Amino acid sequence: MGGNLATNAGGTQVLRYGNTRELCLGLEVVTPQGEIWNGLRGLRKDNTGYDLRNLMIGSEGTLGIITAATLKLFPQPAARLTAWAAVASMEQAVALLGLAQRHLGAGLTGFEVMGRFALGLVHKHMSQLRVPFIDQADVPYCVLLENSDSESEQHARERFESLLETAFEAGCVSDAVVAENLTQAQQLWHIRESIPLAQAEEGLNIKHDISIAVSRIPAFVEHTDALLAREIAGVRLVNFGHLGDGNLHYNVQAPADGDAKAFLRDEEARVNALVYGAVAEFGGSFSAEHGVGALKVETLQKYQSPVALSMMRAVKQALDPQNLLNPGRVLG
Repeated sequence: MGGNLATNAGGTQVLRYGNTRELCLGLEVVTPQGEIWNGLRGLRKDNTGYDLRNLMIGSEGTLGIITAATLKLFPQPAARLTAWAAVASMEQAVALLGLAQRHLGAGLTGFEVMGRFALGLVHKHMSQLRVPFIDQADVPYCVLLENSDSESEQHARERFESLLETAFEAGCVSDAVVAENLTQAQQLWHIRESIPLAQAEEGLNIKHDISIAVSRIPAFVEHTDALLAREIAGVRLVNFGHLGDGNLHYNVQAPADGDAKAFLRDEEARVNALVYGAVAEFGGSFSAEHGVGALKVETLQKYQSPVALSMMRAVKQALDPQNLLNPGRVLG
């Protein structure tokens, strides 16, 4: 948990429960000077000065070492249902998200979007997994939805079926399957979680962890897809992620007949510049859930405001003047 808190980790259920920051009520931290700050009281309301807890969360080990935490807990849902839906465009995926939020409210605990090429890699390299609608050429995107209900499975299924019926009528969804049991649900989730593994099997690639306001994601994808296709012939886009909270893993695969190692060597800097430039143009973040670390230090210097960088450096200098903790990370 210390690592999760230090990186403010996210995942597939952030749209319901939030990043790790939102699940934390208190911390114990060892400072660079070896002192122990005990902030484990776990109070929901505590405005006694600066919020040291949230300063430490997401600091990537550069300000202190998290050694204990007080966390929020939630009751297990009475029922959890999963559906897989085919959508005709990213715009329709966003429209489906709006319908799901209205129909399911807090019961919507998962909403993942997956591009056809991403799913095609799973189909190609993990043929034992049955990818729904992969043979339908007119399905550019699929969405994986999860509904967690506090009442019963019957109540959950009724709400899910009502949502999908409305989505079909609105033209958001062209086809859908609902898992009949936990095993089927796990199989659907396994397909989604296998995309990074299948991409690795395809070869070296350039990964991006970006976030855009959900309403602007369709325009961003259309713009950036066209930009990359125009600038780098044959480039292949592995687009998937947590659409419910605006986080995409917008990855770039080398051309099918090219040398993947040479592609990374020759094109990675240009691809990153194109993608991050588009992210900035659309008001997004180049690091949604994976942090800055050592790899994105220069990117932070380029896209973060001078005022923000100055404030960050002042905090680092005040708490860790000897630069003992995680040197070379975040601020370099």
